[in-house]
Amino acid sequence: MYDLLVKNAQLRRRNGKFNIAIEKGKIAKISARPLPGKAAKTIDAEGNLVTEPFVNTHLHLCKVYTLERMDALALNAYHGADMGGAMTAIELAARVKAEYNEKWILPNVRRALRLAARNGNLHIRAMADVDSKAKLIGLKALLKARDEFKGIVDVQVCAFPQDGIVREPGTVDLMKEAMDLGADVVGGIPWIEFTERDELTHINEMMKLAIAYDKDISMLVDDAGDATLKTLEMLAVRTIEEGRLGRSLAHHARAMCLYPTPYFKKVSALLKQAQMGVVSDPHTGPLHARVKELLAEGNLVCLGQDDISDAYYPYGQNNMLEVAFLASHLLWMTTYPDMETLYDMVTVNPAKCINLPDFELKEGGNASLVVLDAKTVCEAFRYHVPPKYVVSHGKLLDPAELAKAR
Repeated sequence: MYDLLVKNAQLRRRNGKFNIAIEKGKIAKISARPLPGKAAKTIDAEGNLVTEPFVNTHLHLCKVYTLERMDALALNAYHGADMGGAMTAIELAARVKAEYNEKWILPNVRRALRLAARNGNLHIRAMADVDSKAKLIGLKALLKARDEFKGIVDVQVCAFPQDGIVREPGTVDLMKEAMDLGADVVGGIPWIEFTERDELTHINEMMKLAIAYDKDISMLVDDAGDATLKTLEMLAVRTIEEGRLGRSLAHHARAMCLYPTPYFKKVSALLKQAQMGVVSDPHTGPLHARVKELLAEGNLVCLGQDDISDAYYPYGQNNMLEVAFLASHLLWMTTYPDMETLYDMVTVNPAKCINLPDFELKEGGNASLVVLDAKTVCEAFRYHVPPKYVVSHGKLLDPAELAKAR
């Protein structure tokens, strides 16, 4: 007796139709032949594509749906053609934190996570601002939501010093308190500091914290149109020096698009040595990391949502198919092989970036998957509609309840 059987499934890069048996939260069997025995529940994929669930490694979850609380000043500064006003945008966007209150943050977060479940986005690394203005208000809201959605959407809460460490005295102590409260990841944004010495101090302080609490690191690096920014390199070097291979993740790295080729090659090699992935969000800013070149060099790259209706980006619905659809245009990745690569960048690649165990759709793997309303990756991107069925931890989520999420 299986808990759940998915029949007539089309799998990526495999011909034919398959049956997937799920038992005790694991994928017990994948077979092209009918499986013996019965299942408590059976769903028919009807030849549609069945894959791993989607993974969003970068979402500022404490800020979702705050656009209506802001004017357009930060958006204009961040979206300037050369992104020279990125630091100004962050300073302008910080004004919303003066009115931070769990009473409105938590409902916004729940709304975003319900959308995530509807869209089969079952793993999220979520940033919560920690600074003199936000204090720990957003972080505490995210910790509550993480616990509420456990078993449905897995949330890694990243304590994120959005306004800097050296620039914001006292933030290191707040970050320690955030880790004591149960944050899952140590964040950072070293490029926001004023000098290279302060940038390195930022990285070193957060590295100490990550080591002390045995946590992974996620840092927003070089998120501006300035080719002289080097915090991506700094983070990779410090990761190698500390022997924490595979435990740091770089986000944005938009200055990379301005690098001279020899420097890009050097940084690419450092990233591989550090086993450090790069998260790109090309739809949320005019500049972006050199995704295709990174892939060609053998680097680990994934896509993130970044923002949902806040001071930096007015759209977003926690739909990684939509993110990949947009990236397909912005990165000019429109061939069939490109589409397969993009699909990897919203499923298996981000799972590697945030160290999710047993993620791949295979026997013995975790039984979280999506049954798409599409028979090919191309069709999935073309329409980027919610999956027909979403299975999380071996449990079929109620399609009627998912349909209510907006």
